[in-house]
Amino acid sequence: MPVKKSWPVPSDIEIAYKAELYPIKKVAEHIGILEEELDSHGKYIAKVDYKSILNRLNNRPRGKLIIVTAITPTPLGEGKTTVSIGLGQAFHERGLKVINTLREPSKGVTFGVKGGATGGGYSQVLPMDRINLNFTGDISAVEIAHNLCAAAIDASILHGNPLSIDPLSIEWPYCMDVEARALRRAVIGLGGRSNGYPRETRWSITVATETAAIHALATGLEDLRKRLGKAVVAYTYSGKPVTCEELGVAGAMAALLVEAIKPNLVQSTEGHAVLVHGFPFANIAHGTNSIIADLVALKLADYVICETGFGSECGFSKFCDIVCRQSPEIRPDCAVIVCTIRALKEHGGAFLLRPGMPYRKVKRAAETENLQAVEKGCENLARHIEIVHKYGIPAVVAINRFITDTDSEIRLVCEKAIEAGADGVAVVDPWSKGGEGCQELVDKVLEAMKKPRELKFLYPAEAPIKEKIETIATELYGAEDVKYSPEAEEKIEFYNSLGYDRFPVNMAKTPLSLSHDPLWKNVPKNYTFPVNDILAFVGAGFLIPICGEIQLMPGLPRKPAFLRIDVETETGRIRGLF
Repeated sequence: MPVKKSWPVPSDIEIAYKAELYPIKKVAEHIGILEEELDSHGKYIAKVDYKSILNRLNNRPRGKLIIVTAITPTPLGEGKTTVSIGLGQAFHERGLKVINTLREPSKGVTFGVKGGATGGGYSQVLPMDRINLNFTGDISAVEIAHNLCAAAIDASILHGNPLSIDPLSIEWPYCMDVEARALRRAVIGLGGRSNGYPRETRWSITVATETAAIHALATGLEDLRKRLGKAVVAYTYSGKPVTCEELGVAGAMAALLVEAIKPNLVQSTEGHAVLVHGFPFANIAHGTNSIIADLVALKLADYVICETGFGSECGFSKFCDIVCRQSPEIRPDCAVIVCTIRALKEHGGAFLLRPGMPYRKVKRAAETENLQAVEKGCENLARHIEIVHKYGIPAVVAINRFITDTDSEIRLVCEKAIEAGADGVAVVDPWSKGGEGCQELVDKVLEAMKKPRELKFLYPAEAPIKEKIETIATELYGAEDVKYSPEAEEKIEFYNSLGYDRFPVNMAKTPLSLSHDPLWKNVPKNYTFPVNDILAFVGAGFLIPICGEIQLMPGLPRKPAFLRIDVETETGRIRGLF
């Protein structure tokens, strides 16, 4: 085992640097990847030749797919990634062939409120410093490809506008993988003709762009190239879509992504294989790792553990309605819903922690036994169990235990979860125990997968756009009805005329509430859900209703995570990444 445990548990970065990692070739060999299918990026990271693996193992039965999701998250963090990795370690400890699939961390997140995104304690993905920072350059490649297209649009307009692009119709933003609220809206092209055509534009964070979504949804290089070609960047004065193909930039974009489309192989703190690839946000895009990584993992392993972003109404529902619609060979066999006692207390009204607010201000309320608040907060847990069951998938609850949780609180949540219809409940502690702390969860998952299951989509593909939106808002978010802005109404009519009504819907909303308002905790009721705008990601194959005050470019908090990060100049080691 690469890491020897100690108590008290050291910081994440200390654990990561103490780990004695296996050479990546050994990790690959253990999971059945041939040496010639590896492209090493140093001793402990490699890209894998997905095409060779899928061809070689074409006739091998696919493994079981376990989706890890959560209740409505709070700024405290529920440890979903840590539980996901810990569950993989627990399968591995039993000698079962398992692979975790995870998204690559955005530097916007790493340097913003949340910090690192590779798990924690003794359930981490390593080398965590490289993964959290530049890794293998996939995000940078997507960023360059996306911005190449944005630059091509402005160049085309400047040089005679041969495609008759209406500058007011451009929907393709510039992007960067840093949180920068000042770039949400900007005017570019100032200073005369040599500097371009003046127009208003916006920046998105890279991981929320259509290029990032295409990168994660493509099944191979050919599919990637086709999707990029179909992506709509703007419309002509007569309302005709203008694509990347017509702009002449799709081929160059694909060329920039030839290496980035290959999944990245790394390992956990217990040495089992993890594929980290793809990075779309779940509150804006579809919020799951790449389809290619899942397809490869399902051929190599008997069990694949895939984490989706935020709560079940975000990443899990989008995985089912978008990923599974586009890739029929991918079907969940079980879902794990992660919750914590302190999050249930917040949903139960014991305290309210806003993003960026110091934990010390709510510490006493979060760590003091409060059975009444926990019971009330279990309404949120029950809703997420209901959401998973709507899709026809068994739901196992994982209570991620903290040292301040009492036995009475744990027993209450177990009772309430079963009462709400959970197919199993387990108490886990991957942070201090690694895979050992998730053994009970393995039992519950294996038992749940014996039950009948059949994926059910929330709405039919042929349903009108409004029906899709309203089904999601009422059945998942608990809204009574939906209110559309005049701009959203106009977009729906326009997209209907272009045939975009066939696309599934990918709602962009706050992850901190089942509703559109991040301050509405637990299970909001008797409210109207607002849709302010709708974007069309034609290459990715979905529509994005913009709901509430959601921003496509986040902003840095008053005290961002980067304030803790530095480098030891003598060793090159990173400090402050948790």
